[in-house]
Amino acid sequence: MNIKVPLKIVIVLCFTGLTSNASAQDTLQISLADFIQRGLDNSGQVDYERQKVDLAENTIDEARAQRFLPKFELNTQHGTVPGVKSNNPNLPKDEYYLDPNLENDWENWAIFTRAEVSAIQPIFAWGALTNAVEAAKAGAEAAQYEFQSKKTGLHIRLYELYYSYILSQEVNRLVLEAQDKIDEIEKQIDEKVDEKDSDIDQSDVYKFQVFKSEFAMRAGEVQENIEYIRNVWNYVLQSGPETVYTPTDQFLDPVSNKIETLDYYKSQALERRAELKGIEAGIDAAEHGIKATRAQNLPMLFLGITGSYANTPNRPRQDNPFIINNTNYASGGFGIGIRQNLDFFSAKTDIEKRQIQYKQAKFLKNAAVDGIMLEISDRYKNANISEVKVDKTDEALVTSKKWLRQEQLDYDFGIGETKDLIDAMQKELELRLQLKQRIFEFNKDMAELYISAGLPVTSLQTAN
Repeated sequence: MNIKVPLKIVIVLCFTGLTSNASAQDTLQISLADFIQRGLDNSGQVDYERQKVDLAENTIDEARAQRFLPKFELNTQHGTVPGVKSNNPNLPKDEYYLDPNLENDWENWAIFTRAEVSAIQPIFAWGALTNAVEAAKAGAEAAQYEFQSKKTGLHIRLYELYYSYILSQEVNRLVLEAQDKIDEIEKQIDEKVDEKDSDIDQSDVYKFQVFKSEFAMRAGEVQENIEYIRNVWNYVLQSGPETVYTPTDQFLDPVSNKIETLDYYKSQALERRAELKGIEAGIDAAEHGIKATRAQNLPMLFLGITGSYANTPNRPRQDNPFIINNTNYASGGFGIGIRQNLDFFSAKTDIEKRQIQYKQAKFLKNAAVDGIMLEISDRYKNANISEVKVDKTDEALVTSKKWLRQEQLDYDFGIGETKDLIDAMQKELELRLQLKQRIFEFNKDMAELYISAGLPVTSLQTAN
């Protein structure tokens, strides 16, 4: 008997916090959709990927900010300076600039303050700023689709983990049923051994004892697997010590969704896959990037504004507009200017770089489509093979049940062999376990096929 419970579920799930057991616990049922959603909400990996989307959206705000006063600066200077004095008592202070012998007054100090404001407002830039904003929007859209793709990858792992719990419960029930049959056969063997005229072969007794010990070892493995899966569930759901979650579905049945044609899944993938939508958004971003780069190398018309003010109390302000006292004055101005990038070789290189990025994005889409088509073909094949395995294993199980029933009747009437009864019972148990395992694999293959086609795994329905 070979019992395998898939546990390769949480390798890429990065959650925080651990749960502990408690004596008093509430048992709550959780559906597949709620389990996946809670797993995503608690995922550190999802939080990390979401920050990439936030950064991309921040780039949009940054590009928009360049359209209005991209340069708006204020500079101030502060210090202490001496006053001035003139040896001509008849000279007014506002005419001190006429005194060629004007001197610093080192006994009269004051605080010097100067503030300068400058701003530039683009008026016409040949669409450079608009295309920069559109490129940032497309980049943010691509980041959003990439985020959806990352979450989809976690969907399949959470789906597998959810049904691993159900599979472990099914295996546990089969083990308990098999234990009852083993106990019953052991009782019958003991009764025959006690009979004086019994013709039971001692070697069959030894074989049964070996089988019983091996079964007990496998049963112990099943219990350890169940405990492991429960701990992983607590880890994913971040449930407190007072709460235990169990699946809404108690039995593992194959999904009832019919396997459609291969072309159906391929067409769905071309329409739904987030990776393709993200690449298309990346192509738009590259195209707008080319336009923005070309426009940036054309003359830009802008409005410039400047203002400056300085004040020093111990120095006189000069009213003559042709005379500027750097420590006590006020001035301002505005005008229209043209900015032109004269580094033509660098500009040409930038445009070529953008064009290469655009071609790269186009080729990436073609490569992605090829990869997705191959992936769907492979998973479509796996789903069909798994479906056949489920059907044939179910047929074999029906036959094994008839065989076990016949061997049990022969044994009860004293015409059967213990070895044949043990073989029939072992084969029937192995097929029951194998059937559940193959149902699990079929459901997982169907989920992977749906993910490849861009379909939600929550749309898979089990035939209860």
